[in-house]
Amino acid sequence: MASSIVEKFYSMEYGPAPEDASEVVKWLDAHKRSFGHYIDGAWTGVGKNAFETKNPATGEVLAKVATADAADVDRAVKAARAALPGWQALTGHQRARYLYALARQVQKHSRKLAVLETLDNGKSIRESRDIDIPLVARHFYHHAGWAQLLEEEFPGYTSVGVVGQIIPWNFPLLMFAWKVAPALAAGNTVVIKPAEFTPLSAILLAEIADEIGLPKGVLNVINGDGRTGAAIVEHKDIDKIAFTGSTEVGRIIRKATAGTTKKLSLELGGKSPFIVFDDADLDSAVEGLVDGIWFNQGQVCCAGSRLLVQERVAEKLYDKIRARMETLRVGSPLDKAIDIGAIVDQVQYDRIKSLIQAGVAEGATCWQPDISMPEKGLFLKPTLLTGVSPASTVAQEEIFGPVLVAMTFRTPAEAVELANNTTYGLAACVWSENINVALDVAAQVKAGVVWVNATNLFDAACGFGGYRESGYGREGGKEGMYEYLEPVWLQDELKAKPVASLPEPVVDQQEGFDEERSEQFETVIDRTVKLYIGGKQARPDSGYSYPVYGLNGKLVGEAPLGNRKDVRNAVEAARNVAGKWAKTAAHGRAQILYFMAENLVQRRAEIIAKLAEFVGPEQAAIELDYGVERIFSYAAWCDKFEGSVHNPPMRMVTLAMKEAIGVVGVLCPDDAPLLGLLSLVLPAVAMGNTVIAVPSERCATLISELYQVFDTSDLPGGVINIVAGKASELGKTLAEHDDVDAIWSFRDEAASAMVKLGSIGNLKQVWTNEGRQVDWFDPAQAEGRYFLRHATQVKNIWVPYGE
Repeated sequence: MASSIVEKFYSMEYGPAPEDASEVVKWLDAHKRSFGHYIDGAWTGVGKNAFETKNPATGEVLAKVATADAADVDRAVKAARAALPGWQALTGHQRARYLYALARQVQKHSRKLAVLETLDNGKSIRESRDIDIPLVARHFYHHAGWAQLLEEEFPGYTSVGVVGQIIPWNFPLLMFAWKVAPALAAGNTVVIKPAEFTPLSAILLAEIADEIGLPKGVLNVINGDGRTGAAIVEHKDIDKIAFTGSTEVGRIIRKATAGTTKKLSLELGGKSPFIVFDDADLDSAVEGLVDGIWFNQGQVCCAGSRLLVQERVAEKLYDKIRARMETLRVGSPLDKAIDIGAIVDQVQYDRIKSLIQAGVAEGATCWQPDISMPEKGLFLKPTLLTGVSPASTVAQEEIFGPVLVAMTFRTPAEAVELANNTTYGLAACVWSENINVALDVAAQVKAGVVWVNATNLFDAACGFGGYRESGYGREGGKEGMYEYLEPVWLQDELKAKPVASLPEPVVDQQEGFDEERSEQFETVIDRTVKLYIGGKQARPDSGYSYPVYGLNGKLVGEAPLGNRKDVRNAVEAARNVAGKWAKTAAHGRAQILYFMAENLVQRRAEIIAKLAEFVGPEQAAIELDYGVERIFSYAAWCDKFEGSVHNPPMRMVTLAMKEAIGVVGVLCPDDAPLLGLLSLVLPAVAMGNTVIAVPSERCATLISELYQVFDTSDLPGGVINIVAGKASELGKTLAEHDDVDAIWSFRDEAASAMVKLGSIGNLKQVWTNEGRQVDWFDPAQAEGRYFLRHATQVKNIWVPYGE
């Protein structure tokens, strides 16, 4: 009897279990399968300029949707701008009640939303129903809480203003919630564009927002293709752009916003490593892979698409993966027994197939299971590529489909090297029964999210976002709220006070002998000021120096004229010590900063005398004393600006670790030349970054005093590097350098635009004053957590915990 039951169990096949789509069909038909935009609390007509959205599983046209032109975008932005004062004037509690109502309505209409999402996107109904929709409700609930606690938890901050949001087609409704919930909680108004492939669930949610009485103009939903998105990005009355999508489009948006003051957050592509050690529970790892790469047909930015397996168990794991792939079911997404649904569009389908062919052409072995496939629709078999070279196209490019590429490693160090061998840095998985190994590797992998013995876990309380070319900014959690807030002083005090455009100082080498200048130095021995690179004084590669003049026009001395090669040398020096400095204990970094303050005080009279030649004796004394205090502040912060532990509603804890960004280029201000430089360099160094600072060229001879302070403070060579010269030239070189991880500019508007444009290559993090005046003598503006947040990036490590 037992054997017959076993036989029946293994021979048992799943029958069809179709989801009833009749309610969604009724909804579509009630609208005559035609939808306009939701602007200022009202629906527009479709008009002549419209596009079709199709069911990718059948090719059926679901509806016709209006395409927004520049005039539609302008009307939506004006509506959001008009609604902004009223929405900001509400109390946090009042905004919280609207967000709570949205959460409740999502739950009430959960089945309709799930079915509509599956029809429009092609993903499995099980995923829409059991993953996406609950997370949508969770985000609105969670951010209702932030709205309630806004004044208490974010003192001194206010909403950014009108936010333009552009979301992708792989998680249409979830991305809508990720973007809209924190924006509304923070007091912003929104203009959002869903992807042209999948606009319907956003339209339904706009209807729900209308039903709960959300004030008109607070949420505006407009539809269209890339041209509509470009119109949003380029609109002059939008204060922030939040984009999720491809890295290529992220670069376009970075370029388009470079000459503006728009705040920008980018959640871009990924090529996430899935690391399996030989002691891992291989059966669990295989199930993790199913969720990691075949979830949503692999159309996931954080998909575990690069399998890195320890050599000793590679073939054993491959056998288990192939066996599991044989059991995956591909078919109608509305069938509740289906694992893999349809690819979203023919364009994406063709791209995936071409990349598989490219992988095979480059030497990979392709394996696909012998499973039944639908006769029509955009369906692809799950695919395994083995024997893949780390440099091959499929190992480096985001495929965004159900394709797993596999490579092997021998040691944990090699695993980390392979994992980081990509321009991306969105997510990673580490599978090992040795928690020490897992956490050690998790700390070294360059990714914004790391799952330990798990994959693709998300929660509204836990930030999500990438490093490097996977973008910057975070979605979810407290760090996600900061993306939609800015300091009150930045709006109230600074926006009316742009930095005056100062003439470029004369830094060209003068020919011939200057008798008048020579007489100024006839009673002293000349002191040669050099660059400071790698802990050593260095002559500029140019071989030139330039004259530096004081307040009264008197020649103070000559400063070295740095060039591109000096920047490259400084970046190399900073990179060489970056890993070691970041791993230095926070207490150890604090001690070195305290030593710097001690040595600055020892040289107080001498430095004040030098600085006074540029800013006068009174300001010079104040700058130095404030500088000492600022050093003490960041020495204190070294071991106190710490991470946190989140408790998501699953058996995990999430360690939100604040990590150094890496190598940071800093363009220092002309005003308060000493205090401004210290105010920018110190938070970066305190948090474990290394720095290349370009000082004010008007008083660059001061660096000779600073590097003597650094040399006597046990500061490792290369942690702080100072390259003097033209900020316009050196800043451009730093911004374009692919081995610089962040660029800060606190000079004029032209410099801000320049570093944003220069950052496009590797999408390094950019922080500028947008050409606005900063009061460096006011700690509320020039010191503290606001600076420390820009000096760190949050890595969320998910770890199994409890029963």
